[in-house]
Amino acid sequence: MHISHHTAAQAFDLSGTRMLITGAAGGIGSATARLCNQLGATLVLSDFGQQAKLEELAQQLKGVTAVESCDVTDRAAVEAMVHRHGPLTAMADTAGICPFHDDWMDPSWNEVEFMRVMKVNVLGPINLVRAILPGMMERKHGRIALCGSIAGWTGGLRAGPHYSASKGSVHALVRWFAGRAAPHHVNVNGVAPGPIATGMTETGGYEPNIYPMKRLGEPEEIAGMLTYLCSPAASFVSGAIMDVNGGTLMR
Repeated sequence: MHISHHTAAQAFDLSGTRMLITGAAGGIGSATARLCNQLGATLVLSDFGQQAKLEELAQQLKGVTAVESCDVTDRAAVEAMVHRHGPLTAMADTAGICPFHDDWMDPSWNEVEFMRVMKVNVLGPINLVRAILPGMMERKHGRIALCGSIAGWTGGLRAGPHYSASKGSVHALVRWFAGRAAPHHVNVNGVAPGPIATGMTETGGYEPNIYPMKRLGEPEEIAGMLTYLCSPAASFVSGAIMDVNGGTLMR
């Protein structure tokens, strides 16, 4: 297959890209939507129970064709959403939950909370990729970027065992999906953020001065990597977990 040489502008041009962004009401998701939209992508924005925030974001952007309230743990709902808005050429999945202050040694801690995290953070990406990947493989083109975490490598800075386990699973899934997608010219990759200043981390007790850059990351700094992974510039990147953590972990 011949790969054309991109100019600087073409390398990050998302014109013609029809993209699904999940978790779009959150800090990283909304930042990714803004950046991809600026680069020309047409967007479908999805989150669960955040309709007002989605609609407000959609009004700020020119290229949003739909907003969806979709529970990513519901396979039928995910497949129906993808069917309504296909064909999709890219997806950035930023949907996820991270309960803090759950003492896993407390007698009240049980598998219900563990499974809730695993359903959103692991089954969610599986449902999304299962719905979107076959069409991409058939068309011989597509970009999928999933959201792991530094917790998937280290066990976490402040997160509990359920979150760490879920993000380690996402890292494994990136490689599993990529192995099946790459022969069909579909690229599946992930990003592993360090601590980022979002609504999710507000109650996590993070102290910026203990990290190498003396600050938390910004949502836009993760959005930049997710956008790159969905761009023509990443045409030879497959099965990678991109560390964006300000030097907190160097592998």
